[in-house]
Amino acid sequence: MVEDRTLAWYAVTVKPRAEKAVAEALQKKGYESFLPLYASQREWSDRIKTIHMPLFSGYVFLHLDITRRLPVLKTPGVVSFVSLGAEPTPIETSEIESIRLLMHTGLPVGPWPYLRAGQEVEVTRGALKGIRGILLKVKAQLRLVLSLSLLQRSVVVEVDRDDVRPILRS
Repeated sequence: MVEDRTLAWYAVTVKPRAEKAVAEALQKKGYESFLPLYASQREWSDRIKTIHMPLFSGYVFLHLDITRRLPVLKTPGVVSFVSLGAEPTPIETSEIESIRLLMHTGLPVGPWPYLRAGQEVEVTRGALKGIRGILLKVKAQLRLVLSLSLLQRSVVVEVDRDDVRPILRS
């Protein structure tokens, strides 16, 4: 199967707490949408409940031909495409694929502040082999931060020190 070169991944900003409804509405319109969710424990006075929250609050990802964006913009809850300048800016396919792979591992994930500084590493073995990210040490545990540059958002997953190697820049 040959991939259509006009398709790319884009992020749309959505109204607060509308991510799930927007992703569902766009799928019903025939668009390939991606809304990664993470499990979060919420405590009320009488119980603790696990709920699934958007990993990138306020955003839904779409794989589409950008010339066919008008129906997306008319979808209730959609605010705009993420843009640098006047035109929507595509997201690197490798960044979306890294997030998709991470979501399928079943490892605990969660949102993380976007980081610019830190050591860039590549996972050399295990379920995340080949993924690149920023290595971060929190207390005694190592974590790998995966970032979506365009949104300036990141996610974090715990990794074993033996599973990562530094990426050397020349």
